[in-house]
Amino acid sequence: MIFSVFVQQIYKLRIFFYSINFSTTIMISLLKSLKLDFRIKVGYGAAFILLLISYILTFYANKNLMEQSKGIVHTNKLITHLTELVSYVKDAETGIRGYFIRKDESFLEPYTASIPLVNKTFNLLKDETKDNTEQQIVLYKVKALIDQKYDVLSKARIKFDENGKKLNDSSLKTVPSGKLLMDSIRTNINFMITREQDFLARSNTVLNERYIAMNVIIITSLVLAFLFALFGLITYLREKNARKIADQKVSEYQVQLQKRIEELDVANKELMLMRRTEKFAATGRIARTIAHEVRNPLTNIDLAVGQIKSEMSDTDESLSMLFDMVSRNSRRINQLITELLNATRFVELAYRPSSINTILDDALELARDRIELNHIQIKKDYGRHIPEIAVDPDKIKIVFLNIIVNAVEAMRPNEGILSIRTHSENNLCIAEIKDNGIGMDAASLGNLFEPYYTTKSKGNGLGLTNAQNIILNHKGSINVESKTGEGTRFIIKFNTEEIIQP
Repeated sequence: MIFSVFVQQIYKLRIFFYSINFSTTIMISLLKSLKLDFRIKVGYGAAFILLLISYILTFYANKNLMEQSKGIVHTNKLITHLTELVSYVKDAETGIRGYFIRKDESFLEPYTASIPLVNKTFNLLKDETKDNTEQQIVLYKVKALIDQKYDVLSKARIKFDENGKKLNDSSLKTVPSGKLLMDSIRTNINFMITREQDFLARSNTVLNERYIAMNVIIITSLVLAFLFALFGLITYLREKNARKIADQKVSEYQVQLQKRIEELDVANKELMLMRRTEKFAATGRIARTIAHEVRNPLTNIDLAVGQIKSEMSDTDESLSMLFDMVSRNSRRINQLITELLNATRFVELAYRPSSINTILDDALELARDRIELNHIQIKKDYGRHIPEIAVDPDKIKIVFLNIIVNAVEAMRPNEGILSIRTHSENNLCIAEIKDNGIGMDAASLGNLFEPYYTTKSKGNGLGLTNAQNIILNHKGSINVESKTGEGTRFIIKFNTEEIIQP
């Protein structure tokens, strides 16, 4: 029996430690998955383990309490049955005594009824004391005394009946022996009751001690768990505040970085515009030098060809054809020089207040045939409160028409979308013309405004150069954004405050 109890306790301890190990493993995995500071993990982990231990101890204590309660109930039941056993024997003795006095057999009923009750109660007590050898020894001794007691009562009754229901000396002699037996029964039963009461007192003492110890452990665990949790919370709040400050600094740095990037982008655009302007001015100077150096020899060639042609007879058709070829190419060279000069020199402008929306509509009207032929979709987003600007509307119309025609030619028929947007900001009037055409790579974008640079098979490469010249003469700016396969956007800006006088 002791070995069996020992095995049960070992099994309970194994279950207890397995529960702690399993719960701790889950908690550790959870804490590892959270991106928390090590001190926070320690605080919350320790609090969890202590609460887990408190829960398991509470469960274990409640289980022991139930077992102790079962033992107490068993002891009380045993005491009750022992008391009932004495009571049944007393009832039998009282019934016999009443029968002797009243000579009425109805008084024998308690005696008769007590016999099966005594046997039944003895069987219950025998089952209840099966784990206690000492108590069973005393119980069997009590049963033997009770049997003797009933034997004495039975013999006394028989003699009483044989004497004609009269008491005689032989009947009276049974009284002392019956009293001794009853005293012996009471003594043994009281001994058993006392032992059970002692066990009950010890159980109550152990139960109280365990209850007090468990309360101390649980309260201590809860206090420690609260302290660890408080430590984790304080550490978490500190880390949170530190992280919040760090995030705020990072946000400030990001804002500053974004601002610097925007400033750098503006500076880069201004630098590109400055370089483009310088390149345009240098191109103009080169063009004028070339025009001066080329036109003088070209004039001499024209004069010489004319002189030779006048001195020759008209009969030589082959020579006349050659002279015509020289004159035609000379005029072609002169025309190219003129176009280059017109695209790079300062032009005379007829300024007058104009609406940029109206100029764009006029340019769209001029390009309507091309737009309708290619089934291009037009999307307008005109600003409603854009102030008028002082420009030469005919020249600006040429700029917009050139850009629109280039956009139409860059888009696929039936798929093209030409978006035109106007708005004003920071004293600037801005027009944006965007297409969804083939776009340009970085190399093409860098050479876009170069004279004679073109990707068209029939273009001369002076259209955008002339457009840039017109915009720069208006003290405006023109920028281009483009990516291969994503289309191109032209941004033209005019100053709305500076009224330019002709």
